[in-house]
Amino acid sequence: MEAFLVSFGLVAVAELGDKTQFLALMLASRFHRPLPILAGIFVAVLINHLASAALGYFVGVKLSGPWLKWIIAASFFAVAIWAIIPEKAEDERVPASRFGVFGATVCAFFIAELGDKTEVATAALAARFGVLLPVVAGTVLAMLVANLPAVLLGRQLARWVSLKTLRWGAVVLSIALGIWTLLA
Repeated sequence: MEAFLVSFGLVAVAELGDKTQFLALMLASRFHRPLPILAGIFVAVLINHLASAALGYFVGVKLSGPWLKWIIAASFFAVAIWAIIPEKAEDERVPASRFGVFGATVCAFFIAELGDKTEVATAALAARFGVLLPVVAGTVLAMLVANLPAVLLGRQLARWVSLKTLRWGAVVLSIALGIWTLLA
């Protein structure tokens, strides 16, 4: 349960203000179809995070001792540094594919999520906890929860919460997890 909760918390905070959240906003404003967009986000993130967690789990099983602890801590610190840098929404239009809104969302999110900080965090969490499914469940649910407001409420969210504040929350949480990993 701890792996699920930590995974959910870290990725939910790290996703706020991320480029994929801007992508969700762009898709919602272009297509006005929240259910296929959310389903597309789910499929793309599930595939990406399963692969990331599997890689992290494999590294965690193969490496042991102090090296693993330092690699995992460095991954969390990298996520913190990455979260400091604000991401800009790209002004590209996502064309509807022959698979419709769902297909366009899956393709766009899959590509946007490759190598993203939430993917790195997912791999680090799977290595840290040595479990796959609770980490993937936590990170995928966090991505859906973090993107749900962007899909449903759109641009009104920026008036309520400062993305800068949320980004600094992700920085603090990532640093705390890195330190916790070193001390545990």
